[in-house]
Amino acid sequence: MLTHPDAAASLRAIVADRDDDAEAPQRSDSWRVDAGHDEPGAAASRSLDRGPRASSHGSARPVTGEPSRPPTAEAAAVDSSGSVAEPCRPAPSVAASSRPVAVGAEPGRPVAAEPCLAASPTVAGDTEPPRPALPATDSLRPVAAGSFAATGTSPRKRLELRRAADLADLPIAPADRARDAAAAASFHVKAPRRYLELIDWADERDPIRRQVIPTADELVHDPREREDPIGDAAHSPAARLTHRYPDRVLLYPTYQCAVYCRHCFRKESLADDDAAAYSLAALEPALAYIAAHPEIREVILTGGDPLILGNDRLEELRRRIEAIGHVRLLRLHTRIPVVLPERVNAGLVQALKGRLMVCVVTHFNHAREITDATIAAARTLREAGFILLNQTVLLKGVNDDAEALRTLFRELVYALGIRPYYLHHCDSTRGLSHFRTTIDRGLELMTALRGHISGLCLPHYVLDLPGGDGKIPLGPSYVAARSGFEWKFKTYDARVRDYSEIVAENPPRDR
Repeated sequence: MLTHPDAAASLRAIVADRDDDAEAPQRSDSWRVDAGHDEPGAAASRSLDRGPRASSHGSARPVTGEPSRPPTAEAAAVDSSGSVAEPCRPAPSVAASSRPVAVGAEPGRPVAAEPCLAASPTVAGDTEPPRPALPATDSLRPVAAGSFAATGTSPRKRLELRRAADLADLPIAPADRARDAAAAASFHVKAPRRYLELIDWADERDPIRRQVIPTADELVHDPREREDPIGDAAHSPAARLTHRYPDRVLLYPTYQCAVYCRHCFRKESLADDDAAAYSLAALEPALAYIAAHPEIREVILTGGDPLILGNDRLEELRRRIEAIGHVRLLRLHTRIPVVLPERVNAGLVQALKGRLMVCVVTHFNHAREITDATIAAARTLREAGFILLNQTVLLKGVNDDAEALRTLFRELVYALGIRPYYLHHCDSTRGLSHFRTTIDRGLELMTALRGHISGLCLPHYVLDLPGGDGKIPLGPSYVAARSGFEWKFKTYDARVRDYSEIVAENPPRDR
C-alpha cells in the first residue's frame, strides 16, 4: 500500500533517481499511461528498473515518435489502496506548464506542455487563438525567476511536500521553520510539486504559501471554535454520509487529499491511514441509505478529495450511485484541478460519464493558482459537458482584497469557463483565527465587486452556521429604506433611488 512508510519511501526513491537522471538520454521504448486496463506486458514494462508498479489499472502502450519518460510521483494522486490515479509525464519545464498566467505571460496554447492532458481527444490538436495576459496587479505578480538561487540546488529536488519532515528541504528560513514546527507536527502536511512551484519563497506572505505551509498561528485556539464547525457528524445517519438538506447528501469516499490546506474546515478528520481510504464495503451503508430515500436527487462526493481515487474506483462508485433511480446529479468537490491539473484527462472523463448529470466544483482561492495547466484541465472538463462551479474561501492575507477577488472571479469565467458559486466566510474551525475576516469586511468586498464585474463572475457570499444549520446568504443588502410598498434602493455606485411596487395591493394614488 503506497501510503505505508516503506512503499512511500520507495516511491520517493524513484522520484529522486528520476531527478538525478533528468539530463540523461531517454530510452527508446517510448510509452505513456492512460486510463484503461493493462495490455499484455504492460505491468512488466512499468516496473522494469523502477520499483513498484505505477498503477493497478493503467495501460502502457507505445507512442510513436515520443520520448519515453516514466510518470512523476507527485503527478500520480495516490489513494491508500495502492492505486495511482493517472500518472503523467513531467512537463518539459516549469516555465512551460506551471507558470502563473500573469504579468508578462507569453500568450499561446495552454496545453502544449501537458502531454497527459493532450491525450484527451478534446484537447489534442487545439488551435485556440492566443489569450491575452492577465492584468498587471500586485496580487498577480509572477514568481521571481531567481527564487531558488540562494541555495544553489535545483528546485526540482527540493519541492516535494508529503510529510512534515519534507519542510526541512524547502526554502524556508530556519527561524520560521523552528517557530512553526509544532504546527507542522499537529496537522497533516502535503502539497504536490506543481503547486509548490507557484510560490514566491522570497515572500513570507505569498498567498499560495499561506495556504499550504503550516504556521504557529494554527495552534492559537479560540474556545468558541469547533472541531466539527458545520456539524457533519450531527447530520450523519450512516457512516461516511451527511444528510443536511432534504434533496442532497454528502458522501465521503475518502478522507485523503492531494493537498492539505491550512484553512480546511475538515482538517481534523483527514488522515492518510487505511481507515480514511476508499473502501466500497465502508460505503455500503451510505449507498443503502441513499437508495432508501427517494427524496435524494443529488449525491455530492467530497471528503477528502474524490479525484485522488483511481479511475476504476471512480467508475465503480459512479455506477453504484447511478443505479439508484431517483438520483439525478453527481457532484464532485475537488482541489485536484487546482493543485494537480494533469490528473484531469480523458480517462477521468470516461470514468465519470454515465446516466447522471455531472457537476465539478473546484476550489480556487487566488488568481495566481490559474496556470496554463489549470486552464487545460478546465477545458477538458468543460468539453466533456460537465457543469463547472468554484468555491472560494475568504481568507485574511490571501484574498481579502477587492482587486484580488475581482481578478480571480473574472479569470475563472473568462479563462477557465468556471462559474464562481460561493465565497465562503471562513468557518469556525479550530486554529483559523488568523485567516478569518469580519463579516463586515466580507460585505465591503462584495459591495466593491457588484456592478464592477459581470453578474456571471459574482459568487454568493455565504456563512455556514455552526452546528450544521446550513448556509446563510450574507448579502450585502441594497435596501436603504422601506414604507409599505415604497422602497429606497442603493445602486452599485452608492446612489439612492425610489421604487414603488406596481401591484393590485398597491393601487394608484389620486393625483
